[in-house]
Amino acid sequence: MNDTTSLPGVWSYCSNGALKRASRQLGQLYEDVMASSGLRITQYTLLTQIKIGGETPLKVLAETMVMDLSALGHTLKPLLRDGLVELVPDNKDRRVKRVRLTDEGERRWSETSLLWQDAQARFDAAFGKEASENLRRTMDMISSPEFARAFAAAG
Repeated sequence: MNDTTSLPGVWSYCSNGALKRASRQLGQLYEDVMASSGLRITQYTLLTQIKIGGETPLKVLAETMVMDLSALGHTLKPLLRDGLVELVPDNKDRRVKRVRLTDEGERRWSETSLLWQDAQARFDAAFGKEASENLRRTMDMISSPEFARAFAAAG
């Protein structure tokens, strides 16, 4: 049996592994703070994006969230079931479905937002406000279509 305890972890070499590992840890920490809302951090984030976008076409929402449509549909199901969001046809093209918050969704988003603000403040306190802002800018850049194109072109 090999003793690998002294070897650096894979996340030390793989950017993707390091990001996923950090994302899982951070997601768990935020979910612990937000548990009383009954929403998972992914659901809250989706509700926030819908709130910002208003009646957003599903395709646009999926692109914004960097998700495929089936993953978006899977994440939307409990929100639809619980009456927090609703799908409505586009006024100009009835084949296009738009998603929007219901009154109940607005209420739950507002309540959960207070818990999220607590989690966010804890992150800023633990990581440092300036470092947090820099990290978010970096993550925004990595999740952009421009970065995806640059990554593909580098191959």
